[in-house]
Amino acid sequence: MGSDTSRPAYKGRGATLDPANRFAPTHSEAVDDGWWQEPAETRIATVIAEEQARSALSWNRSPDLPFDRSLNPYRGCEHGCIYCYARPSHAYWDMSPGLDFETRLIARTGLVERLREELCKPGYECRPINLSGNTDCYQPIEADLGTTRELLELLLECRHPLTIVTKGSLVLRDLDLLTEMARHRLVQVFVSLTSLDRDLKRHLEPRAASPEARLKVIASLNRAGVPAGTLISPVIPGLTDHEMERLLAAAHDAGAVSASWMLLRLPLEVAPLFEDWLATHYPERAGRVMSLIRQCRGGAEYDSRFGHRMRGEGVCAELLSQRFQKACRRLGLPGRTPYTLDTNAFRPPHVQGSLF
Repeated sequence: MGSDTSRPAYKGRGATLDPANRFAPTHSEAVDDGWWQEPAETRIATVIAEEQARSALSWNRSPDLPFDRSLNPYRGCEHGCIYCYARPSHAYWDMSPGLDFETRLIARTGLVERLREELCKPGYECRPINLSGNTDCYQPIEADLGTTRELLELLLECRHPLTIVTKGSLVLRDLDLLTEMARHRLVQVFVSLTSLDRDLKRHLEPRAASPEARLKVIASLNRAGVPAGTLISPVIPGLTDHEMERLLAAAHDAGAVSASWMLLRLPLEVAPLFEDWLATHYPERAGRVMSLIRQCRGGAEYDSRFGHRMRGEGVCAELLSQRFQKACRRLGLPGRTPYTLDTNAFRPPHVQGSLF
């Protein structure tokens, strides 16, 4: 796939612009007044701030999700995936969902202590925790901060089940913990796959692991006895949808035990960010891609209704669903949850000393 570099782009970053924080009382806009200006920087450094966590678990009641609670060690994500549905959440922290989301990150400190407290609350009902629902728990800053590993150590200690969704190869660092959790049926990992095209991935998900590295993660986890499936997400009509069957075949060959898929979602600021990204890198495809997206969303750029937001509707969306189901049947890949994690072994962490 060719790309157009005539528009501004930032080295190693997904977003091509920084839309205003929608909650800000005033907005500013740069205007070329004809005077000389210094050339814009092409590289943006990552800045990490700390936030003392006041709570650990986030709760949801969405019928579209297979979990009701999640755990997010970080806010923002250095992977820089232009399509990330979590980008709009950065506005709540007085930052832009654009470049800020991937360059101005927040590390949540004290998270292990808050989680320990919440797991000890009277009446806590054990169900799998999703790590993490809003950003990738194995994004690059995890290598230095190690919060995800500390959370895994606590969850293993109290025999609490969890699922992990990631597109980072750093998950293999914690293979020792994950292997032990798998022995007790406490973990399942889902590795997101979007494209096998290196050039497209470089623009689409600039700091996420390469397609080859993610397939290696699936293979390594399953060889170690850790059940790892794949999530073909997002499927982008007119840009990545032609790879669906090849992605599933590659995941199957790597040993994936399950597969699921999601259609591209463009809530709030993600829509203009994605359109500008298309115009920057793939201008010859932009019109067709956006047209197909709208066909899957009842003529709009996004449909937030439960039951529709993950899959879309209409002829194009139905065709994608049929192709996915047919490919999975041919490969023998079951759905996202082929088996049940064990919730019966959970013991609140404060009583562990008397039980083990």
